[in-house]
Amino acid sequence: MSDPIVDDTVSLGRRLAELAQERPDRPAVTDHVRTVTWAELDRRTNRIARGLMAAGVKQGDLVTIGLPNSADFIEACFALWKVGATPQPISYRLPRHEAEAVMDLAETPILIAGDSVEGNKPRYDVPALLALSDDDSPHEDRIAPYYKAPTSGGSTGRPKLILSGGPGVTNRNAAGAYRTVEDDTMIMPGPMYHNGPFTSAFGGLFKGAHLVLLPRFDAEKTLEAVHTHGGTWMYLVPTMMSRIWKLPEEVRAKYDVSTLRTVWHLAAPCPPWLKEAWINWLGHEVIMELYAGTEAQAVTIITGTEWLAHRGSVGKVAFGEMAAFDGDGNRLPPGEIGEVFMRRPEGSAPSYHYRGASARTLEGGWESLGDIGYFDEDGYLYLADRRTDMILVGGSNVYPAEIEAALDEHPLVQSSAVIGLPDDEMGNQIHAIIQPREGLTEQAVRDHLKSMLVTYKQPRTFEFVAENIRDDAGKVRRTQLRDERIARLKETAKA
Repeated sequence: MSDPIVDDTVSLGRRLAELAQERPDRPAVTDHVRTVTWAELDRRTNRIARGLMAAGVKQGDLVTIGLPNSADFIEACFALWKVGATPQPISYRLPRHEAEAVMDLAETPILIAGDSVEGNKPRYDVPALLALSDDDSPHEDRIAPYYKAPTSGGSTGRPKLILSGGPGVTNRNAAGAYRTVEDDTMIMPGPMYHNGPFTSAFGGLFKGAHLVLLPRFDAEKTLEAVHTHGGTWMYLVPTMMSRIWKLPEEVRAKYDVSTLRTVWHLAAPCPPWLKEAWINWLGHEVIMELYAGTEAQAVTIITGTEWLAHRGSVGKVAFGEMAAFDGDGNRLPPGEIGEVFMRRPEGSAPSYHYRGASARTLEGGWESLGDIGYFDEDGYLYLADRRTDMILVGGSNVYPAEIEAALDEHPLVQSSAVIGLPDDEMGNQIHAIIQPREGLTEQAVRDHLKSMLVTYKQPRTFEFVAENIRDDAGKVRRTQLRDERIARLKETAKA
């Protein structure tokens, strides 16, 4: 007679209670102000959960959170799961009209935020929720219908929520998608309101790992956090990698990063020169890359060792299916570039639900996130750019990511974004927006690109700006950048 199958799936609230019993005095979360142990995290979130209920939150609600990276953010999420509600994170710097559009879509009963976010819902920060209850005893076990409900990282200007396909549960013994284990110390400089940081950080916490949150990304402070806490795991995006790598060598050498076992980068294309530098610095098996959408229909993963043999690839499909299709919906053979579509394994449940949008689909259950790429003979995927970001110049397809990678290789380019602006003769002209370091000149950039890009891919115009071009997650809103500059051109023409 075979052994009975043991179901190791538990609610996220119960999982926290278990970890608090197993390791009560070990650190769970550290931010720039405090460290919270597992026992403290469990007790405080019991109390916050009762505060949420007193504020009108019910099981099944989506609740908008607009907090910066902090222990407060983690506590708010666990407290919501204990109520049976779903965290719906937004940027703590979101303007009022954008925040209200998302909150209306979520139908959130309250807003969990500080003074930086305004909206049309009652607002509570974590201390205010704690003040609504003094009962930190174990909470009734409940399951949220959705584990998370982040907003889209797109740039259409219309809000879109991506509700997880599964409820607020975890499997105690399931292998973590991000190679996290219970003794990890996770360094997280990425914004928790984005899906990558959210899912990877909480995935580690559900295992019992110690999460160290930086309030915002700072290149040297990230290395300092690894050194101080003995970080074994870290999440980055290519913009962060570039800024760390461009620190003076003597600054990088001040910090011991030899404890790192896993460094993930995702969310945006990584220039090959930069990735190779990190592989050589930290080791072939330390640097990991993942490609997927928040929708999680399918995933590719690649190690540093594999990447050196398939330079520029984002990996082989590790879950689900992916394929490249032409404009007529025909599946393309290896080596031919097309739009990348994904689908879940046959018979599996949906991995997400949109609220405020619909999927771009093909017959057979294939869905697209809008990315362009191709597969090689070995099944490795190479991305070119997003379908909506492609610039048509005189009949030639130009992909901004390729130009940005060349620009970012210049040591005095801090970050860049490339857009297409209307041109009567060519259809579009390529315009480069650059956040420079001291001493950079336009001529130096032009000379740099001449040896790296064919003539029609070289920008015709350049613009130097002082502000950050990309957000904390490494994302760039090209549509917004383009619209702002077209409006500026129209105003100039009127004058």
